[in-house]
Amino acid sequence: MKKSTFLALVCTLFFCQSMFAQSEAQEITYVEDPSQGYLFNSMKDNWFITGEVGAGIYFSPNDCNRSVWDRWSPAGSIYVGKWFSPIIGARLGVNFLQTQGMADPNNPESYPGILWDRGLVNGHYRQVFSHVGPVFDVMFNLTNMCLGYKPGRIYNLTAYAGAGGYWTFGKEFSGDLYNNPVDEGWGYLESDRVMTFRAGIINAFNVSKQVQLFLDIRYSGIDNHADEPGNYWNKTAHDLQAYIGATYLFNKREWSAPIVPVCPEPENCDPLRARLEAADARIADLEDQLKACLERPIEKEVIEEKAPLATIYYPINVSRLTSKDIAICKACAQVMLDNPDTKYVITGWADNYTGNDQINTRLRKNRVAGVEKQFLRAGVPAEQFEATINHNNLVDLGEKYQALGRAVTIEEAE
Repeated sequence: MKKSTFLALVCTLFFCQSMFAQSEAQEITYVEDPSQGYLFNSMKDNWFITGEVGAGIYFSPNDCNRSVWDRWSPAGSIYVGKWFSPIIGARLGVNFLQTQGMADPNNPESYPGILWDRGLVNGHYRQVFSHVGPVFDVMFNLTNMCLGYKPGRIYNLTAYAGAGGYWTFGKEFSGDLYNNPVDEGWGYLESDRVMTFRAGIINAFNVSKQVQLFLDIRYSGIDNHADEPGNYWNKTAHDLQAYIGATYLFNKREWSAPIVPVCPEPENCDPLRARLEAADARIADLEDQLKACLERPIEKEVIEEKAPLATIYYPINVSRLTSKDIAICKACAQVMLDNPDTKYVITGWADNYTGNDQINTRLRKNRVAGVEKQFLRAGVPAEQFEATINHNNLVDLGEKYQALGRAVTIEEAE
């Protein structure tokens, strides 16, 4: 493990230990966090019941013959529904819708009994139908979809679309002896069951946690009645409605968010942060030093071997000094006299490739004795140097180089 990694681990453990020690004195709380998303509530939650009343205006091919203000009719509904999420819901209910239009008296498919209501206008009879039937809507909360769910929001805009079916009732009339209309009351028109599709928007205002007041604007497409001329049989007519109403919310009304722990901040963290920053700085400095050390070139230690002061070489089986050798000895003696505090060693050598041990030992002794004699003659004190012999080869390069082993070496003592 790297030193920097180890130091970082120690600092982290120390910091965590400090936080744990402080958290023992401060209680950890758990709260709902909307940023983590929302959970679906249980099936028993988020149910509602709705009641509404309003009015609608009917548009069919013959309605241009009737005043707009004379075509408004009452409407109302009651629903039971459920929100499955903050965005998607559904409702099932019963809708009452009355339509007022005009009928062509010359159309053989028209209901003859309903054409006498309020007399003939512009060559058409005014008529009234009442529709009652089940309806089903799928609902989308646009406010929560676009702005996100927010508990306690006052205003919500909801869009919906659905379909249903109506049983149709009409006001029937009969003629007396003088062909005057006689009101027979409302009756069920068995052959005039119609389908509807619908869509709208709900502007809802929360007046409490349980109650909403709303304005519902709705369009309904309805199968046209069998009272229009030509090809208008069972063509789609249109109805535009406006409702006001109230919704009551049952059981749990809000949505649960995931529960997350909230750990309290350690008190007075500045000293810990300062120590951590100092540790980080120290780790960075150590890493720089380590990098510089690893990148530094390795300096090879050069061991200097001290060469002998002089080496005198001899021919084979010779121990006598020549005039040149004596001159070398005198020069070495002068160096020794100039450095009276330095000790020297004089070593006699002979090669082991020729002769025998007895001859070679005698040659070594005679050679070193001759050099020693020259030093004493030159005035070098006997205590300043040591005369010795060595039974090994001076140069171990093989018999080919045996002449290099016949010598006397003069060197400083260690």
